[in-house]
Amino acid sequence: MTALIETSGIGKRYGDFVALEDVTLSIAEGELVSIVGPNGAGKTTLVNVLTGLIKPTSGVVRFHGEDIAGIGPVRLAKRGMARAFQLVHIFPVMTVAQTIGVAVVSQSGKSLSMFRSFEDDAAIRERVREVAAIFGLEGKLASQARLLSQGEKKLLDIASAFALSPEVILLDEPTSGVSTADKHGIMRSVVDAAKRAGVKAIILVEHDMDLVAEYSSRIVALQAGRVLADRPPAEFFRDPDIIAAVVGKMVGRLAQGH
Repeated sequence: MTALIETSGIGKRYGDFVALEDVTLSIAEGELVSIVGPNGAGKTTLVNVLTGLIKPTSGVVRFHGEDIAGIGPVRLAKRGMARAFQLVHIFPVMTVAQTIGVAVVSQSGKSLSMFRSFEDDAAIRERVREVAAIFGLEGKLASQARLLSQGEKKLLDIASAFALSPEVILLDEPTSGVSTADKHGIMRSVVDAAKRAGVKAIILVEHDMDLVAEYSSRIVALQAGRVLADRPPAEFFRDPDIIAAVVGKMVGRLAQGH
């Protein structure tokens, strides 16, 4: 399979602190790759490198074969990779339509001043409705984001990333703060939406190992900034040493169940 995203020997240092060391991985079309590891393992740093927020100290990161180190999430989104940011928390008084509309306008290449009157642009308005419908939010378009349930807020964050029409989408803890009952609903919505929207690959950073086991095609485990394992779920959960290193004894039972 041809890699959409690949890193080779990625390292990131902050003074004497080594956040990442010799991280090499590739993500191909059709994959949902989960990045897991304990706090401080380097997950956030790796995500920030993959999405162009920070430049690695060493190594190369490529998207479609082109170096994307440090280009920033806006330029990267225009190339086809989007990251879900928590816009609901940044702009809580915006409506659902406005929140999605910001992403649609930015991807359309039109001036952001259009945001104030995007309701007058039929194409943008239709795209906003289309994205909202994918995530079951079409009935909430006029609602302020702050009034949504926690699960709906998460879906709105993800919908805003999907509105950028990405080939690859990166989701950082998309179910955090959501009830256990809602977590699988959110993940099913994301996977279904990805298929409908033509998203070619998903990168997921997630602590909930039940979700990781259920939805991943591959699991990349980080420990102390290095890749500890890169395996399909069945192999990953059969190795008690990896489970213990990544998420501790509390999920030892998971290793027996997968």
